[in-house]
Amino acid sequence: KQQPRPKQARRRRRIGQSQIFDLIQSSSYNLLVSRDPAKSLREHGVQITAQRLAVLRAVSARPHCTVDAVAEDVRADIGAISRQAVYDTLGMLVEKGLVRRIQPAGAAARFEDRVGDNHHHLICRTCGITVDIDCAVGAAPCLTPDGDGQFQIDEAEVIYWGTCPECRVKASAEKD
Repeated sequence: KQQPRPKQARRRRRIGQSQIFDLIQSSSYNLLVSRDPAKSLREHGVQITAQRLAVLRAVSARPHCTVDAVAEDVRADIGAISRQAVYDTLGMLVEKGLVRRIQPAGAAARFEDRVGDNHHHLICRTCGITVDIDCAVGAAPCLTPDGDGQFQIDEAEVIYWGTCPECRVKASAEKD
């Protein structure tokens, strides 16, 4: 049985959505794609094309992005690409393990290049910003079900829902 983490002193800091995005962008966990998308494709046995490279760059540049956001970024990068081509490319990249698909209840699918670990997500109910949350405790899977039905469990997918600091400030200001 794992010991609970000791409580640490908590400093309250208000940060905005742009700061959260900057934090995500500056972190080192976009490991597979950020360094060299072409190398990542080769290592996973995927033929290198301009579209695939552009899709990988788009997902890496904008974690938790929707298909529409990827298509917009790819068009800005290489010109024309159909929405279906973006769907097909993302599907293949998910299958190859280069991209992870997140499907929050009642929301569009989102894609990220943080793969290979067992992290979770926190989504603001108001603005929809999505941030990564490391595993609650221990190694994958970090949650153990009451009964496993004799499955060999290798991942726990958890989505936390709440209100981000910026939306809480806005809501508080509107009440005043």
